[in-house]
Amino acid sequence: MTIHKEGYPTIALAFVFSAILIGIACYFFPESNVAKCTAYTISLVVMVIVLQFFRSPSRNWTKNENQIICPADGKVVVIEEVEEPEFFKDKRLQISIFMSPTNVHVNRYPISGTVKYAKHHHGKYLVAWHPKSSTENERTTVVVERKDGIQILFRQIAGALARRIVMYSKEGDIATQTEQFGFIKFGSRVDVFLPLGTKVNVQLNEVVKGGITVLA
Repeated sequence: MTIHKEGYPTIALAFVFSAILIGIACYFFPESNVAKCTAYTISLVVMVIVLQFFRSPSRNWTKNENQIICPADGKVVVIEEVEEPEFFKDKRLQISIFMSPTNVHVNRYPISGTVKYAKHHHGKYLVAWHPKSSTENERTTVVVERKDGIQILFRQIAGALARRIVMYSKEGDIATQTEQFGFIKFGSRVDVFLPLGTKVNVQLNEVVKGGITVLA
C-alpha cells in the first residue's frame, strides 16, 4: 500500500492542522486530560481519513486487449444507451461508476491505444448522481483509440465534495491499459461510453474495482 502523490499537499495540511490543534490543547488547557485526549483523537481521525482516501494499493491488474477494464473503484449506477454530445455526437452505451469518499480514487485507462481527445471543462458541483452532472459539472473527457480503430470515451465528473479533478492525459499520448490517467479528490463519478452492441460484463449496483473488474 502506498500513498498517491496527489495526496501529499492535503496530508501536509492535515498534519499542520493536527499539530496546531494539539498545541492549542496543551497550551491553553495544560491540566485538562479531556481537552488533550479530544485533540489527539480528532487529529488521529483526520489523519486516518486523509491517508485512507489517498491510498494507492498494489494489485494484480487485469490486462486483455479484447476487454474494457473498469477505470475506477466504486459502484455501477448507470447502464444505458444515451446520446453522447461532446465527441461522438451519436448514440453510445454508457456505464457509470460512482465513487464514494471511502473508495480508492485513482483512475486508470480502460484500454490501450492512442489518446485522440483530452479536454477539461469547468462547471458546477451538483451531486454526482444528478442527471445533469455529466454535462454541467466540472469534468474531463478523454478518448482513446485502439489499434483496430475502436474508440472509447471516458469522463471524470466532479461531485458535491470533489473540488479538484486531475487529468494526466494529453492528445497524442500512448495509453496503456490499467495505467493511471487521473485522480478525483473526495468522491465523484466516471462515465465510460462504448460502441452500441458491446457486451456488458457488469450489472447495476455491482461493486467494481479499477484496473481489475472487466467492465465489457
